[in-house]
Amino acid sequence: GIGRSTSGAVLSLALGQRHPFLDGNVKRVLARCFAVPGWPGEAAVQRRLWSLAEQLTPTTRVREYNQAMMDLGAAVCSRNRPSCGDCPLYLRCHARMDNKTTLYPCRRKRKSLPIQQVRMLLIQDENNALLLERRPLSGIWGGLWTLPQCDVENHPEVWCREQRGLLAEVSADWPVRRHTFSHFHLDILPTLMSTSNSANCVMDGEHRVWYNTAEPDARGLAAPVARLIGEFTEHMQGETG
Repeated sequence: GIGRSTSGAVLSLALGQRHPFLDGNVKRVLARCFAVPGWPGEAAVQRRLWSLAEQLTPTTRVREYNQAMMDLGAAVCSRNRPSCGDCPLYLRCHARMDNKTTLYPCRRKRKSLPIQQVRMLLIQDENNALLLERRPLSGIWGGLWTLPQCDVENHPEVWCREQRGLLAEVSADWPVRRHTFSHFHLDILPTLMSTSNSANCVMDGEHRVWYNTAEPDARGLAAPVARLIGEFTEHMQGETG
């Protein structure tokens, strides 16, 4: 079925019957004139606006009234730059009197995204190549190459020994950087490590490689990994320069 506003528009504009009407323009006029707090999509705010619309809708010339309210919102009480000096409600608009027209109607609050954390290991071998691993095809960065990852609570050296058979030492923790996905923030803690027993790491050209940052190839890298590799390259050039 059709919504309340649409039916109100049909009944009032087409048939002249007394029915309130509440499109986006009318909501804006009412929200500003009566300084109605809250986002109009919220149920309580909707009820308040419908109550105002019901009270204000006249018993005669309903068609003209609803059309005028729509036109007022569209042409005068616009979203970003309302022409308050041209508005017939100038003397009774609470938002205008408080100089807060741009605050009404309130915008929808953005939901805060959850935060996840991960440690990315920049493990360099004897030739200053970095260990890269290919992500599964499903999930984030599907099929792309990334740095080895572990929980931030894991000790990197223990993790490398137990999970990758590598004896690696931590050189430095770099500052945390944030990568934002549509549904969450990922805080990445980059940890720089070095190993002299790279031959002990089980390699597989399809899923695990030592990546020569001096002569990078065209493999697909996750965006934050590409940035970290760029920083690593600059770091190594700074040490040897």
